[in-house]
Order: sequence, then structure tokens, then C-alpha cells
Amino acid sequence: MEPHTLPLRLTVIDQTPVHGDRPASAAPLASVELATACDTLGYHRYWLAEHHNSIQFAGPAPEILLTRIATVTQHMRIGSGGVMLSHYSPYKVAEVFRLLATLFPGRIDLGIGRAPGGSQLSSAALAAPAQLSHQDHFPQQASELCAFLRGSFPERHPYAQLHCLPDDSAQPELWMLGSGGGSAGLAGQLGMGLALARFIAPQVCSPLIFDHHAQALQHAGHTSVQKRMLALAVICAETDEQARLIAGTAVYRKMMAGRGPREPLLSPTEVALRRQRMSAADRAEFDETLENMVVGSPSTCHQQIVALASAFSTEEIGIVTVTHSLSARVQSYRLLAQALL
Repeated sequence: MEPHTLPLRLTVIDQTPVHGDRPASAAPLASVELATACDTLGYHRYWLAEHHNSIQFAGPAPEILLTRIATVTQHMRIGSGGVMLSHYSPYKVAEVFRLLATLFPGRIDLGIGRAPGGSQLSSAALAAPAQLSHQDHFPQQASELCAFLRGSFPERHPYAQLHCLPDDSAQPELWMLGSGGGSAGLAGQLGMGLALARFIAPQVCSPLIFDHHAQALQHAGHTSVQKRMLALAVICAETDEQARLIAGTAVYRKMMAGRGPREPLLSPTEVALRRQRMSAADRAEFDETLENMVVGSPSTCHQQIVALASAFSTEEIGIVTVTHSLSARVQSYRLLAQALL
């Protein structure tokens, strides 16, 4: 395979983690602080994730937080990574992002996903007073969302007479999030960009998913250039050893997902102590989880990220960084920018 020679574009994918060195109420403002730093470092986009009923992540409304961040930044595109569309009316989401695109022309991205972003209980509460549906309405919702924003409903469709205020001159850039390839065909059919979340499911995240997306785009007759982003879990520090220690927070969080009640994000020191007490099988799982991330010094991260960008034939990399302290997180993004931009 030819080496990757084109300059990379880096995107921040911010899950608004509740850092262990500050209260949960400070997490949204920590995102604002990180965004202002990344705006000066040359990052291309800044996306906000959506989570509900979590003690680890504090971003339930990306459309609100991205509005604040768009106001205090100048250069980056700002968007959702993503809105969990299954909870919402496509018309309402279209109205919100049409308004945002009007307020911040040429800077707004609308990324959507089908995951719930929370527990079954939080999903039920978001659906109330209606009953939580167990059918997959996401393809229909995504199709309607695109049609509302593009004004492309057939003339006889009941929604053809609806408009997204204030007018149709401003458009957000449309993206779909996926991790295992299930959304690639739909994103291509609808002419949306595809953000592939390798940080969620690295074992099943294959370059063939982007090929499927490209084929679906072509089959549907879309002539626009394919938009593709590979999203990675990354921890960068001054040395490989320091980065691996800091990464323990994110590794342990991911490893323990689904194993009972969630804990707050643990310090690297506490994680290292817990790893010492793990069984051999759990230590092996811990180490495998770590190896599936991009962790190391700037030169190590540069080498791994460039290799993955080449393998997946993409020039845009999304960076997900979860740390115990905000300072370690800001430093990681700073070192990556210096190494790659």
C-alpha cells in the first residue's frame, strides 16, 4: 500500500467526560475550554457526542453545547457527533440544525447515530408519554431528516408542504456515525458522510466499510465527493510510558462497560492498582483494549495514525480522548496537533 502523503485533518470528538479532578457541573465548561484551545491548534472540526443518564459523560444535548462552542470559536466547523436520532422527531432536528446553520454559516455539521446513548430506562423516559418502540425506525427517520433539510419530499408526500425555518439557504453538512458497517449502506444511499467509530468496535472496523459506503453513494446516483472520517481513541503524552499510564482511565472504563453499575472515571494510579489485583484473563483483556487504542508519545501516535489513515484511505481522523484530568486531555490534543498538523 502506498504511504499516506496528503495532509491529515483532525476532528475532536468530545464526549464531555466528567473529569475526576473537578465536579460534574464543570464538565460542559471543560468542553468549551478544550474547544477554544483546539480552535487555535488547527483542528478542522469539533463534534459533541450525546449521552444520557451517565456519571462519566455530561453531554445530553449536543445542539446546546455546540451553540456555545460555535460562539466562542472562529475557525473550526462545529457539530454533533452525534444526535441520537431514534429519540427525536426528524422535523425538530432539522429545524434546530437549519437554525444553527443560519446563525453560523458554513460551520455547522449534523452527525446522527442510531445508538441510544444511554440505558433502556433513559430511552423510555425520552420516548414518554409514548411507549418505547423496539422496532428500528432509524432508516426512515434518517431519510425524512435529509428530505426536510433538502426539501426533497415527493410532491404527494404529507410532509411536502412543511418548511424548516427560517429558509432553505443555510444547510448543515450531513454525516452518519457507524461502528460495525451497518449504517454504511444507508449513509451512502442518503448521500451522507460516514464517520466510522473504530474506538467503539476496533475488531470489526474494516476499510471495506468505507468501500460499501462508496458503492452505495454511486448506486444511489450521488455525485458529490465521498466524505469519510475514521474516529480513533487516542492518548498522547510526552513519553510512551506516561501515555500508557494516563490511558488506563479510558481502558478501564471501556473494559468495565456492562459489568454492573458504572463508576466515575478513575485516576491512572487507581487503575494501575486495580490492574495488579486482576485475574490473568482480565489483565489480558485490559492489555488488549489498550493495544486497540492509539497511545504513546507524539512520534508513536503520528506513526500509528498515519498508518491507519493510509489503511482506511482517509484524510480525516476523529480523535476521542478520555482522561481523568482535563489538563492531560488538553495536552494530548496539543501534542497531536504539533505532531500531525
